[in-house]
Amino acid sequence: MKWIEWAIVGALIFLPFATVNRIEVETQRKALLTELRYNAALDAAVDDAARMLTVNANQQRETQYESAKRVVLNKDEAIAAFYRTLYASFGIADDPVAQGVLGRYIPAIAVIGYDGFYVYAEEEWTGADGNTERKPVWGAKKPYAYADSSGNSLSFTLDDFVLAYDADSRSWHEGLRADVRHQTNIALLKDAERFEQVRRSTIVRAIEDELAYRINKHNESVSRYGFSYTFTLPTISQEEWHNTVDDVGVLAFIQGIPMGGKFYNNYALGGSRVLKKPEIVGARKGSMKVYYRSTCDFTYPVEETFSSEKAAAQKGYMPLGCPDSPS
Repeated sequence: MKWIEWAIVGALIFLPFATVNRIEVETQRKALLTELRYNAALDAAVDDAARMLTVNANQQRETQYESAKRVVLNKDEAIAAFYRTLYASFGIADDPVAQGVLGRYIPAIAVIGYDGFYVYAEEEWTGADGNTERKPVWGAKKPYAYADSSGNSLSFTLDDFVLAYDADSRSWHEGLRADVRHQTNIALLKDAERFEQVRRSTIVRAIEDELAYRINKHNESVSRYGFSYTFTLPTISQEEWHNTVDDVGVLAFIQGIPMGGKFYNNYALGGSRVLKKPEIVGARKGSMKVYYRSTCDFTYPVEETFSSEKAAAQKGYMPLGCPDSPS
């Protein structure tokens, strides 16, 4: 054959491969764009939910001495914001059928609170009419509970505040670790570094265990609708878990949406960006120890600072209101 004939034969051989490769590249490009769009939608939904956590909640119910992280959570407003933003991002804000379908790909949403967490997931029960009811609802609050081998129990929070049961004295104690350690014989409270490690690991494990349980229940539920996808708790880096246990926030998952030749599987974590209360200053006013917010225009000699008014009061300081604004 002439060289031109060999060239034609070669082109005929490689043309199908080139065509298939071009289709695969285009499919991957579209899948990547879809994944990026889904990621952006989930991130925006979680951020909006986290921002709404403390909006319109009656923060006056908290005591003036508590940590700045002890805020009243508006879970219902947060979950409404989550779905509102998610539906808008997916272009299904006015399509309840599509919203129901998308909901099948969301196995659980967790709200991280100061002294416990909540999970929003589908539950099933029998209604008053005898029919089976099935829809997402809030589960009961789960504390960050820990028990040691001596029978002592601790309920952690997102900071050093702790509720402790001393098995030796059969008594309950509540307060900052540095204060409660003097009131009990619980070894963990004597070691600040180990307390922090155990506190964080306890919070992470509690959330992980509950989410794994809820996601497994979701698998059982959606399998009735023909879902072959198996939902699993994704691997979350220690850095992100570290952020999780530092502030109240929202953690949500979307899994199993068919996307080209694979499934979309992602999660997003949003902090509430809690507005910190002004730092509490402990100072000396003449012979009297007083505390006030750092925003107050006082020039008394400062002796120490505190994260809460309660901590200052426990050190013997008396409250002193700002001259121009309520303390």
